[in-house]
Amino acid sequence: MRGDAACVPVREAVAPRVLWPGAPYPLGATFDGAGTNFSLYAEEADAVELCLFSESGEESRVRLREVTGFCWHGYLPQVGPGQRYGYRVFGPHDPERGLRFNPRKLLLDPYAKAVEGSLAWSDALYAHLPEAPRTSTSILDSAASMPKAVVTNPYFDWGHDRPPGTPWHETIVYETHVKGFTARHPDVPESLRGTYAGLAHPAVIAYLKDLGVTAVELMPVHHFVDDHFLIEKGLTNYWGYNSIAYFAPRAEYASPGSIGSPVHEFKQMVKSLHEAGIEVILDVVYNHTAEGNDLGPTLSFKGIDNKAYYRIDASQPSRYVDFTGCGNSLNMQSPFVLQLIMDSLRYWVLEMHVDGFRFDLAAALARELHDVDRLSAFFDLIHQDPVISQVKLIAEPWDIGEGGYQVGNFPIQWSEWNGKYRDTVRDYWRGQDQILGEFAHRITGSSDLYRSNGRQPHASINFVTAHDGFTLRDLVSYNEKHNHENGEENRDGETHNRSWNCGVEGDTVDPAVLALRDRQVRNFLVTMFVSQGVPMLLSGDEVGRSQKGNNNTYCQDNELNYFPWIGADTQLLAFTKKLIQFRKSHPVFQRRRWFEGSSLLGSNLEDIGWFRPDGTQMMVADWQASFAKSVTVFLNGEGIPSCDRFGQRIVDDSFLVLFNAHFDALDFVVPPPLLLRRWRLVVSSAADLVDEAGPRVRDLTPLTVPGRSVLVLRLCDQPKDT
Repeated sequence: MRGDAACVPVREAVAPRVLWPGAPYPLGATFDGAGTNFSLYAEEADAVELCLFSESGEESRVRLREVTGFCWHGYLPQVGPGQRYGYRVFGPHDPERGLRFNPRKLLLDPYAKAVEGSLAWSDALYAHLPEAPRTSTSILDSAASMPKAVVTNPYFDWGHDRPPGTPWHETIVYETHVKGFTARHPDVPESLRGTYAGLAHPAVIAYLKDLGVTAVELMPVHHFVDDHFLIEKGLTNYWGYNSIAYFAPRAEYASPGSIGSPVHEFKQMVKSLHEAGIEVILDVVYNHTAEGNDLGPTLSFKGIDNKAYYRIDASQPSRYVDFTGCGNSLNMQSPFVLQLIMDSLRYWVLEMHVDGFRFDLAAALARELHDVDRLSAFFDLIHQDPVISQVKLIAEPWDIGEGGYQVGNFPIQWSEWNGKYRDTVRDYWRGQDQILGEFAHRITGSSDLYRSNGRQPHASINFVTAHDGFTLRDLVSYNEKHNHENGEENRDGETHNRSWNCGVEGDTVDPAVLALRDRQVRNFLVTMFVSQGVPMLLSGDEVGRSQKGNNNTYCQDNELNYFPWIGADTQLLAFTKKLIQFRKSHPVFQRRRWFEGSSLLGSNLEDIGWFRPDGTQMMVADWQASFAKSVTVFLNGEGIPSCDRFGQRIVDDSFLVLFNAHFDALDFVVPPPLLLRRWRLVVSSAADLVDEAGPRVRDLTPLTVPGRSVLVLRLCDQPKDT
């Protein structure tokens, strides 16, 4: 059984006030200061009723008589912000033909700007009764179990708000969760913890600025649903990849008794972050909805126009095509679905002032038929849109369907979570053989993936860890996943840990093991922040946050996911701050264009060189050697092919980056053409060092690089360094 079956009587439709014809666009509920226009797209419906709810839950209905271009619409004078509403849509209930109309089901407006209340799971939410045939029609009314859409006030004083407009090559992304980031912050008032207002608190913004990140990438804030199977286990959908309202910020992230609404509080958060020069990027889930497969609940799209909104299996119209693993896929062949997504994106940019989007399972959005098509209608719409084409666009370039792994294949205006960067960097530092050549590609921006189609290094979002998987501390502490608390007998999550391990899992007091783990964490951080492309830091990795080996914490709304403000690794935090500032201070690590390379040193035209630890230039055989795990990279600060905003050529210091993934220490020799120059050791993962004025390197003396470590040397021939 799905819960107690509460059969709510259907009230007769009552017109509470005069209904004017209104307009078909914009869709949703639009308040103009005197009343509200309502419009709902439902192509195959026979009738649509607008349902208005009082604070006490009393329902009154009004039939929408006007239909323009399949949009049912009407205008109600004197209806304004705070009005709760939903829809009942009439038509045939025939799942075998893909039709799922049932006016007993209250439906959430797909264009709802705000949502009040949480879903109360019950039998009434489903199209058919428990244990009844799938084609049967439930007579249970779902209004009491459904959250309600809310009419919002669009007016907000943005003042002089302007997008920070951080150039891509200067961007440093910080992936975080609205609730988890401040849920335990000691300086944030308890009533604001875990909210939009909490994220905008001066103490939190000060932390982000001091850390040095330029953008927060927020995990889903679109209103989402906690899955029924999780509720039964006493868990919730903490991550939020289960959207049901693409215009509404999740109400549970608004502070109690907030002035205005979640919309107002979200806008104030964006405004505050912008004042601090921090961009806001939203993780958006347009590939599927919370209604699941054919056995899932009827909450919105299913009951409004099932065949238009979802990819229906042509051979079995009662079933859905599923490229996402979540039961359904939105129908990207439908112009109304494309309009929904584009309207949503524009709303978040124009009305909510966000600066960009990270698209979950973005390959699913490119599937017009079966294959992933880079030139699909979705991307065409994005690229021609004067608003969306100008913000930051990031793809998670895969889905679970055949041919769904599309790293490197997105169009020119897109950046991508570079999964190959993550896997290669992990493989390199765990000592994988025959990986050095690919490692070189990844730390120089992955030109093999992005250069051929006109993209630049910022197309690569470089990350080692993200919300999905181990934290950085756990990556070097656990050989196996420990997801037992998820209630799936440890079957969920990544199957193996692509990292170095020392044979000792979890907590240990062995000083040698702890030192190696700490060094490995610093190796990953240094590698990421000296790599070309856009670094993305997972919130909490800078303070050693652990999930106790759980690599799939999607359902854990507790300390496993919350930022550990108390007990943070302050030494690691200090190292990370200095490392980020080091990167930001040197354009050579933030190149806008690709390296060209040169076989000779000493030329002003060369920009990069590759050398063996003995100082000789890397040859083809060296890259192919199975045992090769060490390399010196020369970065020429005079070879940056860019100018500043005043047209002056950018010149930076030059650097040698010494990578040693062998377990044993190796002696590195400065390449002969650079041997008589003056160098300082400015970064060392082994010595926990980031210091522009680090120790001088002795001339003509090999430099011992400890096992599993990376050092950075800065050329200091300038008078200020002598």
